[in-house]
Amino acid sequence: MIIDMDRYEGRCWLDWWANSSTLLGSAEVTVVITASDAGWDARAELISGDGDEREGLVLLCDLDPVFTLRFEDRSTVPVMVHMESDDRITLTQYSGSARRSIDHQIDL
Repeated sequence: MIIDMDRYEGRCWLDWWANSSTLLGSAEVTVVITASDAGWDARAELISGDGDEREGLVLLCDLDPVFTLRFEDRSTVPVMVHMESDDRITLTQYSGSARRSIDHQIDL
């Protein structure tokens, strides 16, 4: 883990919570966060590179792209996850309401 005033590099987890007590998915990522004029820029990459983990992350992003970014010290920040065409991920700060409804159906 590298921390300085303008940059953080380390291992984190992207957690997707259905509600305050139900964690439906978590993906381990390496993340690089840098300071910018607009606040911060963040890029992440899946650690496992497992296709199933990526597919699960894409499914959760389709349901709702708001995840909790959890650091090794257990501190968290809400983020919007933007999947790139490869395993790279862009994260942006989420500043909306913590309570949102999701209306999604899966046809079986």
